[in-house]
Amino acid sequence: MIDEVVPFALPMARRFRGTELREGVLLRVGATWGEWAPFPEYDDATAARWLRGALEAARGAWPRAHRTSVAVNAIVPALGPEEVASLVATAVADDGCSVVKVKVAERGQDFTDDVARVAAVRSAMDDSGADEGRIRIDANGAWSVDEAVERLEVLDSIADGLEYAEQPCATLEELAAVRARTGVRIAVDEGVRLAASHDDDLVRRVREAADVLVLKATPLGGATAALRIAEEIGLPVTVSGAMDSSVGLSAGLALAAALPAEPLACGFGTGRLLAADLTGRTTLPEDGRLSVVRRDPETDALRSAAARLSADRADWWRERLARCLAILGEGS
Repeated sequence: MIDEVVPFALPMARRFRGTELREGVLLRVGATWGEWAPFPEYDDATAARWLRGALEAARGAWPRAHRTSVAVNAIVPALGPEEVASLVATAVADDGCSVVKVKVAERGQDFTDDVARVAAVRSAMDDSGADEGRIRIDANGAWSVDEAVERLEVLDSIADGLEYAEQPCATLEELAAVRARTGVRIAVDEGVRLAASHDDDLVRRVREAADVLVLKATPLGGATAALRIAEEIGLPVTVSGAMDSSVGLSAGLALAAALPAEPLACGFGTGRLLAADLTGRTTLPEDGRLSVVRRDPETDALRSAAARLSADRADWWRERLARCLAILGEGS
């Protein structure tokens, strides 16, 4: 039984993933909250998996932690070079991050934009004293195999060695083909997260396709389910957020803390992309790390976030929630 449902909207400081307003729902069970914010274009089956993760958080049912903090990477959206320089300087100087994840292959842009962006990140890191810092890129499956092989060679050189390339192509078979033709490590995200089932065949195919596994707690059905996937696949892991608020980020932190081996720097730097939050203070890294803590919404921030959503959009989210609860066989 869910005790309280609060649809919300948070403005983005910078456009990211084509989004300027991040929408979702907070769910309260007893005194504990979970965040449910599957992107609007996702179908109900996918959104229901996110709901299972949000309910796990709201019920406080996370696995046992092995560490109290995790390393964090900064995030650079598909920005121009001048904005990139400012963002990276802040991430290095204020947040202490030495790993930067760069969005490439943005719709409406071309490869020259990617080249300029990665070059700006490398230059800004060097100028900020992070000359040994690492760059990773994320193409969200946008490239063909041949494009990925050619473009990774260019970006790897510009970055002084990419840490890895996340999901350069859409399918596991394409990733395996790219991996066989490049020296850049390949990371898989959507290839696992959007899979219809997580069975032995998927495990085999992922091991052939990737060197690194990117896991997102709530989208995979919760920290416990994601931890099981990590154990079955057995690759080095980085945990990423999903444009979460500081409340939703707690689930990813719980997963990162529960992994038996220390994860690679985690994608929890999304706080810099938010112009407002559900908490009074946004969760940001210190000395490149985040403490593993649960953050609950604060009354004033939650009231403001709820007020930003129109009545029609709030109803849309409640109706979507009802459909997904029915898929999971949950009560109202």
